[in-house]
Formats: sequence, structure tokens, C-alpha cells
Amino acid sequence: MAYETEDHETQYCFPAINSSFIKGMRSRYKYYIMFAFFSLLSAWTVFLNLLVIISISHFKKLHTPTNLLILSLAVADMLVGLIVMPIEATRLIETCWYFGETFCRLFFTVMGLLFSASLSNLVLIAVDRFVAVCHPLLYPQKITTTKTLIIVSLCWFCSSAYNTGMVTSISHKKYACYGECTIKLTFDWTVIDLFLSFLIPCTLIMTLYLRIFYVAHQQVKVINSLVKGGKHINDCSVKRKSERKAALTLGIIVTVYLVCWIPFFILSFTGNTGMASTTAYILLWILYINSGLNPLVYAFFYPWFKMSVKHILTFKIFHHT
Repeated sequence: MAYETEDHETQYCFPAINSSFIKGMRSRYKYYIMFAFFSLLSAWTVFLNLLVIISISHFKKLHTPTNLLILSLAVADMLVGLIVMPIEATRLIETCWYFGETFCRLFFTVMGLLFSASLSNLVLIAVDRFVAVCHPLLYPQKITTTKTLIIVSLCWFCSSAYNTGMVTSISHKKYACYGECTIKLTFDWTVIDLFLSFLIPCTLIMTLYLRIFYVAHQQVKVINSLVKGGKHINDCSVKRKSERKAALTLGIIVTVYLVCWIPFFILSFTGNTGMASTTAYILLWILYINSGLNPLVYAFFYPWFKMSVKHILTFKIFHHT
């Protein structure tokens, strides 16, 4: 374990190998604190997202196109807590990579896949809310459960193919020493990834939500004028109000995600990890923590989530038909 010994001797990840990476030293206290923190964070992320997955999967009333997109996002977030967080925490705490070069590439592929899938889901959520708010009469025909399932499957497949191709095509993966897991992208891949994984999807998301909030604002003005005029508000207006609330809620999720993602992506693109490896790790873990924040947004804004969680935690789910 990577904590300090009494004699303060230099330790190596692989003592039998001359080019082994030097193991970082930590006090026992710091070592156990980090282990407990990352373990709880991982368990928290998996548990909360599992509640979302069970809720939407079990209750047929929740099988809507929007909720299927939330389900897909929750799956990606849960896998971050189940796979990425424990491995990344081990690498951070132990300061060594013990799993070999092949698994290092696989880890980066899975991590990239989950980030790409999350961003793809956010783009789909933005499109879904755009159609629901701006073209409500077309929504039932344009956005169906079957179409949503097909598109979500394609997004996961394309994300997997893209990240697998990117990681496997890198021929100059740099291991400065044995015991490190570092992949350096070529300039071409960096530019491609900048556009496909950041600029294009983020621009699309922000453009759609700006349009959504503009249309929603106009609709609120119309409804308020009807109320002041003493006119009856029909079911269609109530439904539009519900759609706007859903758009606002998912807009918060998108905003939180982008706020967490943008600083790390800028740091990665500029290649300024030498500025401070600690800064890079902090920004990276902010991304991971974001995976545990989305269910909290659902809990605050979605009554269906509160109700389904009560059924799950009280085991009433087994008696629900």
C-alpha cells in the first residue's frame, strides 16, 4: 500500500524492474481517509442511479420517451460509479497502475464510452424537450418509445465504436515508467475529439435550450394574459406548463453537466496538465461526482421519482402491479 513507512525509503511500483515508476507516499491517516471517501462516493453514485433505473424500468407508467433517455443517462452514471470510480480511485490512492497495458487501454475506452454516451443522451434530451415545447402537436408522432429505443441504442454503439477506434489507433501510447497508465492523443485525434465530443454537442445543446426557454417564456406570457382576462385554461395549456417544467429540470441537469465538463476539457485540450496534476485530478473527479448529482435533481423536481423511491425502499414494489 502507498503509505509512508517509518524509514521513508523510496518505494517502486515494480521493484524488480529498473524502469519502474516511483510510488507516491501517503500517511496512513490520509490513505484511509481517501479510501473511505472514494468508496462512499462510488456506493452513493451506484445506489442513487440504481433507484432511477429500477423506477423507470419497473413502473410501466414511466415508460415515456423522455424517461427512457433519463434511464440511459442513469445507466451511464451508474457504470461510472461501479467501474470508473473504483479503478480511478485505486490509481490515485496507490499512485501506481498494476493492471497492465491492455487493461489500461480498456479502461480509457470504457471511460470515454461512458462520457460520450452521457453527452449523447444530453443531446437527445435537449432534442426531445425542444420538440415537446416548441412543436407540441407533432411530439406524439415524431417522438415515440420505439424510435427513442433505437436512437439510444445507436448512440451507445457509435460511442463505443468511436472510443475503441480512438484508443486502439494510438500507436505512441507513452509509458514513461512501468506502473503508469497514460495515453497521449495525437494532434489529429485531439482536434477531432474537440469537435465531436465538445464543441458540436455543447453548441447544439445550448442552442436548443435557448430556443426552448424563449418559447416557454412566450407561452407563459400568453397563459398569464388569459388568466388575467378571466379566460379558462384548457388541458393543452396545462400540459404545456408541465412540458416547460420538465424542460427546466432537464436544463438544470444539462447545465450542471456542462459546468463540470467544460473546465476539465479545456485543461485536457490545452495539454496543461503540467500546471498541476492535482488540478487535473480535481476537475476529473468533479466530472465523476456529477454522475451522483443527477438523481438528486430528479428527487427535488420529479414527484414520480419520490413516489417510486418510497415504493422501492419500503419493498412495496414487490406488491405493485
